[in-house]
Amino acid sequence: MTISIGNDHAGTQYKFAIKEFLESKGYEVINHGTDSDSSVDYADFVHPVANDVENKTASYGILLCGSANGVAMTANKHQNIRAGLCWNKEIVELIRSHNNANILCIPARFTAVQQAVEMVNTFLNTDFEGGRHQARIDKIPLSC
Repeated sequence: MTISIGNDHAGTQYKFAIKEFLESKGYEVINHGTDSDSSVDYADFVHPVANDVENKTASYGILLCGSANGVAMTANKHQNIRAGLCWNKEIVELIRSHNNANILCIPARFTAVQQAVEMVNTFLNTDFEGGRHQARIDKIPLSC
């Protein structure tokens, strides 16, 4: 399975830890994030991750920035993306099981590195329940 990851300067150290974890579990990782702590614009790293997930180059995406709001807002502009902002494992379980999220957004300034790694593990190991949740997801896209 391939995971696409992107981050701004606030998420660099988190990205390295998550990438190491994923590779240790046999995942292939596409790194679209900055490898520096120098200030950058998060949107420049979000769109490539969202494109990877939309085009099925990657099964899932992971995005990191300070609050995760900017990366979530940007990713959700893509029609087939369901990006969820999470700060604990319980919310991660819900965005996967109820919302079939395909991108996990982590707020680096509000979580610990180990907590972020645990959230990634939960994200990748929680199944979508379908049923009534699918009917709700079907109502997300705008039909203009």
